[in-house]
Amino acid sequence: MIGRPRIQRRPVPLADADRLAGLHPVLRRVYASRGVTASADIAHRLIGLLAPAQLGGVVRACELIENALREDAAIVIVGDFDADGATGTAIAVRGLRMFGANRVDYGVPNRFTHGYGLSPALVEELAARHPRLAAGGLLITVDNGVSAHAGVAAATALGMRVVVTDHHLPGETLPAADAIVNPNLDGDAFPSKALCGAGVMFYLLLALRAHLRDGGWFASVEKRGQGSLPADSRDPNERKKMAEPDLSSLLDLVALGTVADLVPLDHNNRILVDAGLKRIRAGRACAGVAALLESGKRDPARAVASDLGYVVGPRINAAGRLEDIRLGIECLLTDDRARAQRLAEQLSAINNERRDLQAGMVEQAERAVEDWLRRHGAQALPTGIVLFEPGWHHGVVGLVASKLKERFHRPVVACAAAGDGSDEAKGSCRSIAGFHLRDALAEVDARAPGLLQRYGGHAMAAGLSLRCDDVARFAEVFDAVARERIAPEQLDAVLLTDGALDAADFTLELAEQLRYAGPWGQAFPEPLFDGEFTVVDFRVVGETHLRLRLSADGFVAPIEAMLFGGYDGTPPPSHLRAAYSLDVNEWNGTRRLQLLLRHIEKID
Repeated sequence: MIGRPRIQRRPVPLADADRLAGLHPVLRRVYASRGVTASADIAHRLIGLLAPAQLGGVVRACELIENALREDAAIVIVGDFDADGATGTAIAVRGLRMFGANRVDYGVPNRFTHGYGLSPALVEELAARHPRLAAGGLLITVDNGVSAHAGVAAATALGMRVVVTDHHLPGETLPAADAIVNPNLDGDAFPSKALCGAGVMFYLLLALRAHLRDGGWFASVEKRGQGSLPADSRDPNERKKMAEPDLSSLLDLVALGTVADLVPLDHNNRILVDAGLKRIRAGRACAGVAALLESGKRDPARAVASDLGYVVGPRINAAGRLEDIRLGIECLLTDDRARAQRLAEQLSAINNERRDLQAGMVEQAERAVEDWLRRHGAQALPTGIVLFEPGWHHGVVGLVASKLKERFHRPVVACAAAGDGSDEAKGSCRSIAGFHLRDALAEVDARAPGLLQRYGGHAMAAGLSLRCDDVARFAEVFDAVARERIAPEQLDAVLLTDGALDAADFTLELAEQLRYAGPWGQAFPEPLFDGEFTVVDFRVVGETHLRLRLSADGFVAPIEAMLFGGYDGTPPPSHLRAAYSLDVNEWNGTRRLQLLLRHIEKID
């Protein structure tokens, strides 16, 4: 069956596993298979972060921000309408206020009226809203801007200074901004290319703090303790100085943006995410993050990265997809817990609406592909699938593309009409490993100049716009590029596991260790094991889920397991091979081991 995964075990470098002494043998195996070679790689100490000074463009950006602070100029943050952009915007606003910015505000493009990023139309709106911007004010983009040539030009023409902070891949030319901070610029020396937009902004704030410290912006520790000095012995500028801010208070937001944007969790990002999760578990998260976790029925004291990725991030993203991302940003900016709870409830309601809308669109898309397969056969299925339904909600097409990519294991582009009376279609793309989407779209643009009106993104996710009448032509060219660049074996879905567990490893203690041994996420996946089991009994939960009791060689008693979405009216096989994770089932104050089944196969 197309897209059905094949279980394959990760290789384990035994020499690396042996270096990780003092850990549970299963943990040693898991870490070694993910490239961890030393205990320092799992220590996650903030002192181990890469130095902010290594990031290109930060010196000039810090100078511009310092000038704006000294001049009390207007500063406007231009964010993006996803969770990374929202958290990055909140980090920027909170952080700059910590440095004494009195006139900092934010603006975000509306997905339905402005499109993506810093556009001339958005610049005009911001100029009208903030008249001081045109008098040497400062625009700072977050999670966008590296492709905003027209928007940057419009801002500078009005007298604004522009700092672009972004992590997206640049085009052939860069906008004429006053400073650009992006680790993915050609030649940038920053060792990690995996920072998200929120991470780039946090790093800029770290660099700004060091820059301002060197410039005497902050009161020294000694002077802060000498409030009783006579007036004639004090520094006349001391009243303007402030305590050096603790930027670690922003790490819960950095963690959220990093996990939600699905950037690779390399060592540097794991340090950031781990530090943010520790703040959340210690009860020191901002009011909005705490409220969103509670709205999703997650205990902040036991929060892990998947809670940010599957509970908090989607609620913020839903606002940008269906309504206004400012609801999410305001939730992350407020320190009023009651207001945060109200906003979190509103975001949860929008997310429920998004789920219903998505389910209907995914069903339509799957039916369209299945109809194609019935008419033409599996061999005729395009390597690069392009779907177009004018009536789809273009704020949700990315989720449709993601679901179809998972189902059929090939790159998918889902398109919808812009819905603004024009003939424009907007598309969102999702890819499989080994097929770089942005490079593929650049190739499409080279082969068919003018076909794409705009495009941009990453290796695994991208966006585009084109005329509705050109979607069929785009589908042909995109599929041709995909066929050339994707080998047939890459279309075989593989489910990588960490091998089998011994009967003695099925313990609550190991499940707890694995839960907090991450943070797990993109490019550092959660431990997944495989094995053969006998189904003792099962029952259907909530119409589509299965709760099972499984037995295997060496088990003293059956173990509970859950298979979400695994019931289609057919009972599970009595003997099965499963890919599963160890999980802790918490119910009525008790905790016990259960298996979360990710995939099952019948054993004859």
